[in-house]
Amino acid sequence: MSEAQTFRNHRRFDPPFHFVLLPFLLATVVATGYKLFKGPSLRHAFFLLGALAFTFLALKVREYGLRVQDRVIRLEETLRMKALLPTDLQGRLPELRPGQFVGLRFASDAELADRVREALDQNLDGEAIKKRIQTWRPDTFRV
Repeated sequence: MSEAQTFRNHRRFDPPFHFVLLPFLLATVVATGYKLFKGPSLRHAFFLLGALAFTFLALKVREYGLRVQDRVIRLEETLRMKALLPTDLQGRLPELRPGQFVGLRFASDAELADRVREALDQNLDGEAIKKRIQTWRPDTFRV
């Protein structure tokens, strides 16, 4: 990554998915829906159902991959937090939600305890946590 990772630029697009597959699938749904509208037939209805099914499949496969990534982040961050946090906060780790773990992964070691305490005490979501991070810990090895 040529630029240092920050809250502003940390989101990532997967060009083959976001700019090729999804537009192709959405165009297929629109085109088959148009064909069904212009000339209703069982054949066009099945094509539309197939296009919708493939679109749904692509979205679910991506969701499953992201869910696995979130589980790995939770595991990595739990191990990191057990090494860095004071005992009182370690006992509260089960209170953290998956989105909070995802937000906390960007906090530097020096500010991790403060961000965890804020997340727990103020019930912050992942986006709010990321906005409060002073020293960004980049994660460039992600999906």
